[in-house]
Formats: sequence, structure tokens, C-alpha cells
Amino acid sequence: MATRAVVPQRQLRIRDEGKPKVVAAEGRTRRILKDIGNLVPDRAVEGKPGPQPTEKNKRVIPQKVNVGVGKGGNVTKAAVTEQPKIVLSSVDERHIINIKDTKSRDKNKRSLSSTLTARSKAACGLTNKPLDSSVANIDEADANNELAVVEYIDEMYKFYKLAEDEIKVSDYMGAQPDLNAKMRSILIDWLIEVHRKFELMPETLYLAVNIVDRFLSLKTVPRKELQLVGISSMLIACKYEEIWAPEVNDFVSISANTYQREQILVMEKVILGRLEWLLTVPTPYVFLVRYVKASEPSDDEMENMVFFLAELGLMNYPIAISYSPSMIASAAVYAARCTLEKSPIWTATLHHHTGYVEEELKECAELLVNLHRGALDSKLKAVYRKYTSPDRRAVSLLPPAKSLTPDCSPEV
Repeated sequence: MATRAVVPQRQLRIRDEGKPKVVAAEGRTRRILKDIGNLVPDRAVEGKPGPQPTEKNKRVIPQKVNVGVGKGGNVTKAAVTEQPKIVLSSVDERHIINIKDTKSRDKNKRSLSSTLTARSKAACGLTNKPLDSSVANIDEADANNELAVVEYIDEMYKFYKLAEDEIKVSDYMGAQPDLNAKMRSILIDWLIEVHRKFELMPETLYLAVNIVDRFLSLKTVPRKELQLVGISSMLIACKYEEIWAPEVNDFVSISANTYQREQILVMEKVILGRLEWLLTVPTPYVFLVRYVKASEPSDDEMENMVFFLAELGLMNYPIAISYSPSMIASAAVYAARCTLEKSPIWTATLHHHTGYVEEELKECAELLVNLHRGALDSKLKAVYRKYTSPDRRAVSLLPPAKSLTPDCSPEV
């Protein structure tokens, strides 16, 4: 019969008539743990031999003896039959991976997501065709940035283009007997001031205006509650977009206590119920960040000019309801390039990413330039003052584009 290794026995002390006795506890057969270190790249797998022990790295477990209790309580030791030696191999230092070196090498590798996506597309026959030589690869610098999701960005914007048609707001002022377009402009002008006062994210402003328009298109609102709708919409947008959203009491204070805390919370609930909690929508901001990136070369002046024109359009009711968010964003980029005299005005890269040709944008771009032309004399100066700041390159002080001459002035 083959011999097997003896497992060390646990000793128990039993007191009998004041004298301690040592007895052998019941032993249990245990399997020897194998090397489970995750730093050994070539550890043994099924059917493959692992690193063999050498004389240097062999470690022998000492032999054990059985301990028992003899007559009179005397402890006796019985010699154990010669057992085979158990050899444990110490991990060879040559197999340990240097973590720092691994991290440095991984920087040059593609992410797992990009690799899996490429394989999936290849398997489905959806491998991307190479871009035209005239179209710049605007995502090349972000290839290793997981937050830029360059593997999915094109599909995401195709989805945004489809989704914007579903949530587009039609002309609703005819169904609001107590409101008009000028009142809406006054409300948006005030919300821009509030947004700037609280130093909120730009996404919050665009979402708040979107919520206001969608809600007003679904429910008749009396004039005295219009500002309440604006406050509650901004509160909802803050909770959705901001990390640290302002408290309800902050909105009560900034509205000069016109509304109580309970009124704001009730209106918030009414708005969310009417919108069926649909807040993930493509606003003009979603397209602006992408189209500014495609407007090469892009700098701070170009970016601020685009957002200045887009926010002027945000306040203007005819523009907000007549054009889709992607059209407003594209027209803002086109008008900004005309204002800053970029050449060419519209590039193959912009056409590729926006999907619009130059002729489709001229009408909306002319309206935006006309708003820029009248911003200084307008009574609603929130956007104009915001972009006179040196931090925003004072783009509102620049002369409007001369190449775009609108045929008519939009209603403010």
C-alpha cells in the first residue's frame, strides 16, 4: 500500500484529576494548495508542466511524529513510518512581472473596448471605411482616452440625429393665451443670469431651456407662473447634470422669495410628470461640442464665438422652434467662422460630421448674425454681458460677420 503524508495532528489538553492530559485530535485530510499567484505568467495549466523545482528553491517540510497518551497519563511518542518528502517550489523571481513596466507598456496598447468593438464590427461586416483624405480624423488624439468613447462616437451622433426629430418642439405660443414670445425671451435671459450666478455647467442651461419649451408645449401656464416653471426647470436640469446642485432655498432666494419652497417642489413634480421623466435628450449643446471639435483649426476664440451665437439663438423663440438642435449648432459654427473670417468657411470635415451643406445653413446663420448685430442695443443683455468677459475672449465685442446679410430681422 502506498504511503501518504501525515497531516499534523491538533493537540487537545484534558484535565483529569488536576493533571493535564494531551490527546490527539481527529485529523482531516487536506489537499495541498497549489501556487495561485497572479504574477506568474507561465504557471502550470492542465496538461502543461510548470516551472520545475531546483535544488536551490526546494523547501522540505519536516517529518512529523504521532503523539499519544500512555498509561498513567504519560505522553508517548511513536515514530512515524518514513514518509515521502513534500516539496514546495518557491516562485522564481524571473517570473514576477514588474507592475510599473506593465503599466508603461499598456499606454501604447489599444483598450479592451476598442479591440472588442473592432472584432465585432469585422465579424458583422461593419468595418469602418477609411475617411476621405479631405476629411480630418478629429478623434485621432483621443484614441487612447476611454472617456472619449471614440469607438462609439459616430453611432451615438447618428442616434442623436434621429432622436432630435422625435422631441422637436413645434410652435406652441398659439396655445398659450397668457404668454408670448417676448415673455419667453425675458425668462430665458433671466435663467442665463441665474446659470452664470451659480456657475453651473453649460449642459444645465441648454437642458433647462429644453424642459421649459417642452413643458409649455404640453400645458397651458398662466403668466404669474412662468418664472416658477423656469425655476423648477433649472432645478431639474441641475439635479440631472450637476455634481453639486443648488438647493431649493437657493432658488427661492434668487427669485426674491416670489415663490415658496413647496411651490417649486410641486411644480417640479408636475413638470416631470408631463414630460414622463424623459430628460436624456439631444440639446444644441450635444451637437455644439462635436461640431466645434470638427471646426479645425479650433481655438478659444472660435469656441466662445460659437457658444455666444448659440445662446443668442437659445433666447430667440422663432429660431428655437423653427430649427432642429443640430441645425442651430451647425449654423452657429458656420456664422462663427464667417465672423472670424476663417477660410474655407465650410470644410469637408464639417460637412462629414454635421451632415449639412453650406446652403442649408445660411438662413439660420443669417438670423444668428442679425442677433449679434443687435445685441448691444437689445434690452436683454445677459448673453452680451456674459461674453464681454476677458475669460471668454470678449467675443461679443467683435464686429458681426459682414459676409452674412439677413433679409429680415427675427422677432426677439
